[in-house]
Amino acid sequence: MAIIALVSAKGSPGVTTSALAAALTWHRRLVLAECDPAGGSILAGFLGGALDGPRGIGELAVAELRDGNLETAFWSQLVDLDAPRRERLLLPGVVDPAQSGSVAPLWQRFADYFAGLEHGTPSYDVLVDCGRLHVPHPPWPLLRAAAVVLVVTRAELPDLSGTRAMVRAIERDFSEHRVPPGTLRLLLVGDGHARTEVSRALRLPVIARLPHDPRTARVLTVGGNVRAGRPLMRAASALEVPVGALLDRRRARLSWPVQQGVPDAF
Repeated sequence: MAIIALVSAKGSPGVTTSALAAALTWHRRLVLAECDPAGGSILAGFLGGALDGPRGIGELAVAELRDGNLETAFWSQLVDLDAPRRERLLLPGVVDPAQSGSVAPLWQRFADYFAGLEHGTPSYDVLVDCGRLHVPHPPWPLLRAAAVVLVVTRAELPDLSGTRAMVRAIERDFSEHRVPPGTLRLLLVGDGHARTEVSRALRLPVIARLPHDPRTARVLTVGGNVRAGRPLMRAASALEVPVGALLDRRRARLSWPVQQGVPDAF
């Protein structure tokens, strides 16, 4: 499927929780990349700090800046969330937000490499947790390279106000960088206004809604036994369907003139 990015405006609307829930239920091979400049949380939280030694995008950035060997170092920095199958892999984020300055010059390099994983053998989708947009060193190149960008927001008025401003900022940036239209979608979390109301207010389609499920959210945040039958996990599993359908429609629209071979005269 290529790159699917998740991003939010402010606060803690559950970007990492949503991304991790989707990663644990995805049916295709997937890499979950923590690219939040404010720092990753899955290693210390969901995985309980169980790994020995540093691992993740910070170490990958050091290897690339020192030796230019991203392709070689990438796979050694991943954590198998479903060991030993290597079907759901995690690229942990930076431990200290101060490290984001060293990672920032490589956002475009990472974006190019992630996009290529779709065509590898085996192929992987890449789910990118971009965290909040309004922080130092935001990963704009990853958002521009994404086939789908999911703007994660609660459906309450204070959250929607900040999200509306962020959506307009992304739209302006995408227009300036000639990102094909149809990339942006809203992903609602929790209760609040109806999907149709939110879509109309923000002038953006809602792709899905993840339910308020504090018990599962806590497990995904601090660790524990993930139950596939819980509401959040069922909804996250179903998210793959509309995302895949959106990608299929976009690809068909972008490739239609070439596939049809319509003469220029027409």
